[in-house]
Amino acid sequence: MMSKMYRILGKRGRITIPYEIRQRVGFAYNDVLSFEESEDGKAVLVKREKVCDNCRSMPTAPSKEVTLYEFLNDLTAEEQLAAFKHLGRKFLFAESGAVNG
Repeated sequence: MMSKMYRILGKRGRITIPYEIRQRVGFAYNDVLSFEESEDGKAVLVKREKVCDNCRSMPTAPSKEVTLYEFLNDLTAEEQLAAFKHLGRKFLFAESGAVNG
């Protein structure tokens, strides 16, 4: 077992998963991660989620063009909210000239 590592939770609730752990576990840029609270509320389990069974063999472009409106309408209410929050932050940071969002 590896030694314990510490990180400080930032004021915006962000934290960086240590490089050594990301490498060992195989986390990579754009991975979808899920967070699950333990029953006692003292720990959080972070998992890389499998988005599809055969992503690499899927065509790079969709066979049917879909508008952004159609795409968003096909999402659940929770997914729509997450998408709007993400896009809102992205465009807010783009307008402000910030490098990272």
